[in-house]
Amino acid sequence: MAAFFLWCILFILCWPLALVALVLYPIVWLLLLPFRIVGITVHGVLALITAIIFLPARLLSAPFRVGRVA
Repeated sequence: MAAFFLWCILFILCWPLALVALVLYPIVWLLLLPFRIVGITVHGVLALITAIIFLPARLLSAPFRVGRVA
């Protein structure tokens, strides 16, 4: 919603620039899409590595342990 209001202000102040921005926005979005996909992938891989590293600590700090008599 804020982006729309900013575009409206730009349209009032300089309508040719606002129309150019309106035309170029989908092209820029398509160009940046691979970087978003790479970012999501890197985030997932780092989360997996973190989970693997902290797994022994999580198992040792579990409220119940195997072989423990209650």
